Amino acid sequence: MGFDNSTLVFAGIIPARFASTRFPGKPLADIFGKPMIQHVYEKSQKVFEIVYAATDDKRIFDAVVNFGGKAVMTSDKHKSGTDRCAEAVEIIQKQMNRTIDVAVNIQGDEPFIAEEQLRAIKKLFDNDETQIATLIKPFADNEDIFNPNSPKVVVSKADEALFFSRSAIPFVRGSEKENWQKQFTFFKHIGLYAYRTEILKKLAALPQGNLENAESLEQLRWLENGYKIKVARTDIENYAIDTPDDLIRLIKMKH
Repeated sequence: MGFDNSTLVFAGIIPARFASTRFPGKPLADIFGKPMIQHVYEKSQKVFEIVYAATDDKRIFDAVVNFGGKAVMTSDKHKSGTDRCAEAVEIIQKQMNRTIDVAVNIQGDEPFIAEEQLRAIKKLFDNDETQIATLIKPFADNEDIFNPNSPKVVVSKADEALFFSRSAIPFVRGSEKENWQKQFTFFKHIGLYAYRTEILKKLAALPQGNLENAESLEQLRWLENGYKIKVARTDIENYAIDTPDDLIRLIKMKH
């Protein structure tokens, strides 16, 4: 069912932790004279009326406030960005005395996320049955579908996620692995999520599941519990920054 989602209140939430094993203080890393999180924040503001950073660290909170952004302090016990988003939404709704219909979980380590991707995930809520939404992108011919750090997803004809895996799925029977990408279009998962807030609250209360523990992918918890994840396809490459070397490489590429 389609309807006008202009009546929905969207909030872009940017979960940001200071403690990162591979890149401590990552959200505050300087990119062209601004902290990384500011780049994400400003992109998000172009699409969403309400934008907040959600952090457990005063340094990040202060940095966001200093550039004129909004931030909330959340627990340092959260195991995922989804859990942090759920707490942030509760706080923001009380602070603003306003109901948020859809929360969009925007990765704080993707400073060059495209506005078109944020608009694409927002548009999925034109369907009033959408519970959770995310993005997928076809693997390029030169990309390694067997890289476990790049989760794969298979989708239904209704554009809903059937399964996510660090393995290359589906298995292409009767073909050598080096030929799989010629036989089938593999999709990688772009880690941008949006959830109706009443669904988000339920997701945050779910215990970890067997599939999630096996693959270390939190979205499998939702599928295992019967929630539906609507997907939109993007052809824009995302560049997440996990290490200082990633940042150096990305800055060189963007210059």
